[in-house]
Amino acid sequence: MADDGQVFDAILLGIAEQHKEGVSSFLNTIANFLARKTDFFTGVPQEQWEKVLLTAFRTAGAKAEAIEKQKIKEREETEKKRKEILRKKKEAEEKANESQISEITDEEAAQIIKEEQAKKQSNSEPESVDEKADEEVEESEKGKLKPNAGNGCDLANYSWTQTLQDVEVKVPFKINFPLKSRDVQVVIAKRSLKVGIKGHIPIISGELCNDVKLEDSVWVLQDAKTVVITLEKINQMSWWDRLITTDQPISTKKISPEPSKLSDLDGETRSLVEKMMYDQKQKELGLPTSEEKKKKDILETFMKQHPEMDFSKCKFN
Repeated sequence: MADDGQVFDAILLGIAEQHKEGVSSFLNTIANFLARKTDFFTGVPQEQWEKVLLTAFRTAGAKAEAIEKQKIKEREETEKKRKEILRKKKEAEEKANESQISEITDEEAAQIIKEEQAKKQSNSEPESVDEKADEEVEESEKGKLKPNAGNGCDLANYSWTQTLQDVEVKVPFKINFPLKSRDVQVVIAKRSLKVGIKGHIPIISGELCNDVKLEDSVWVLQDAKTVVITLEKINQMSWWDRLITTDQPISTKKISPEPSKLSDLDGETRSLVEKMMYDQKQKELGLPTSEEKKKKDILETFMKQHPEMDFSKCKFN
């Protein structure tokens, strides 16, 4: 069972949404339930059940404050790291510019010009290949829709948004009466989805773009007229270009993901993301990536063991 009763979140959310007056009304419902269906208030003295309530709410309040403080701390640390990266990048650029400023003879200048011309000539063909590749990429993007604000798509009968971890689908029913959960049919499978009102043609019925985790996928009825479905992705390292395979695709190249906390990711995904972030920072600073550093360390160890060998012309690829 999840910590802090998270396993009941979907059920409690569905109940809470029925209380239009707000939290007070929701708490009154819970209190009335305890009064009618349990001996919570009558089985023990008043000071004892009051102590239970105060302890529960004070504990939850302390956790909420701790979580908020942690969020503030993480934002401050992220901003601090960002400024430090920018500072180091600026220092590296200034250092590089300084190293390039030096006096050279006329003979050296002529040699540099000659080498640059030869380099341009040798790179002419790869540049044309790159241009062709860019054109092919643009061609592949033709006909694709622009993602909505949630990196998903707004379609005629439903809309969906996504993060790397999950997909949220909203299906509003155009009806003139309030729906109840028993009126709705939602069937979530590993690679398919069916949504509609019982006895009517489904609004959604087809194969999903990718596999989902059944045990972590849920749905709730919102405002008595909209079904909200949360699908947990199995592959949490890629973006979906559509919900149902028959939908028109969106351009995943135009997706603008919001920054997420590393603590939200599982261990394997977090390690991979941290490695990618480290390599990106190294490239920005003109320093070797983790893979290049690993190769260099191996070579240096080997060189120490075999000083008689010449590695002066060794290059890393």
